[in-house]
Amino acid sequence: MDLVSRVDRVVDDAIENERIVGSVTLVADHGEIVYARAAGWFDREAETPMRRDAIFRLASVTKPLVAATALAMVDRRLIGLDNAVSDHLPYFRPKLPDGSEARILVRHLLSHTSGLGYAYRNPEITVGLQQTDLDHEANLTLIAEEPLLFEPGTAWEYGASIDVLGAIIATIHGGTLDDALHHYVTDPLEMADTGFAVTDESRLAIPYADGPPGLRRMADPDVIIAPDGGETQFAPSRIFNEKAFQSGGAGAVGTPDDLLHFFETIRQGGSPILRHETVAIAGQNQVGSVPLRPQDAGQRFGFLGAIVDDPEAANSPQAVGTIRWGGVYGHDWSIDPANGITIVSMTNTPYEGCIGNYPKQIRNAVYDYTPRV
Repeated sequence: MDLVSRVDRVVDDAIENERIVGSVTLVADHGEIVYARAAGWFDREAETPMRRDAIFRLASVTKPLVAATALAMVDRRLIGLDNAVSDHLPYFRPKLPDGSEARILVRHLLSHTSGLGYAYRNPEITVGLQQTDLDHEANLTLIAEEPLLFEPGTAWEYGASIDVLGAIIATIHGGTLDDALHHYVTDPLEMADTGFAVTDESRLAIPYADGPPGLRRMADPDVIIAPDGGETQFAPSRIFNEKAFQSGGAGAVGTPDDLLHFFETIRQGGSPILRHETVAIAGQNQVGSVPLRPQDAGQRFGFLGAIVDDPEAANSPQAVGTIRWGGVYGHDWSIDPANGITIVSMTNTPYEGCIGNYPKQIRNAVYDYTPRV
């Protein structure tokens, strides 16, 4: 069975069995698109088929875009990796549990070794998915009032680091985070539909929820329960709220083709947005041997996402050095420089499209790989 037939089978099975509602899947092999398909429903209730140029809420697929923006500013010596966050954001001075002030560096934000997490006691704090009228300073001031999880640089925790980085970018660039993203990344790459505003509301994909009580159109706001029992709060209308801070960790929208172009640019060395040397550093292990989560077995973390370090431990066909991550609105992406393969898998269905079996099955179908039992 060829690649197209293998991937088609995964997509069709997921839609027919109501694991996802709709999807756009793109696969490039050494720069040539070898698979491109929009499938399922863009709007199930209206019986509108998915379209390839659909605009998706990106959730954490925002992170590599904002990280690349910061790295482009590093290339221009506007930001230093070892700059202290408080030098750029004087109001952001979180403390350790013992009350001592911590020194968070820009590199800690990029690698998620800052001590910031995603769980906060104050319900006013948001991290890009929920509705808010707070700006960067107001939201981050509240975060700074809560204790860090650990001394920066000593451990790893997925969290609000890129939201803080986004505020730094906006402060240094002047204007908004969206202005900086366009200046350094999306405009040079002609990514016309990617940013912190929707360019065409008629193409904004309808989001669906797959937590209990079953697959349903997402409410606004909504709380979706993950397979492990965890909860995520969503507010799909947040993207239209101009008062809400532009979340570097989860707030952007974009199209599959825009994202494929961005990830292919990274795979090919970064030009015209980044120096080749900068991309090489971003794709290296930046966290040493600190423990990650059990689901991250066989992986380390760089400046753009997780890095496959041990394919056998990761139960993955992807080569050492593959960069990958996803987004909780239902997305997954990977860049495999050794094999020349880039995958962009976008769905309108969390959690299955992000942390379910679906993205793994897409990956395995591309590589014609049977996972270990």
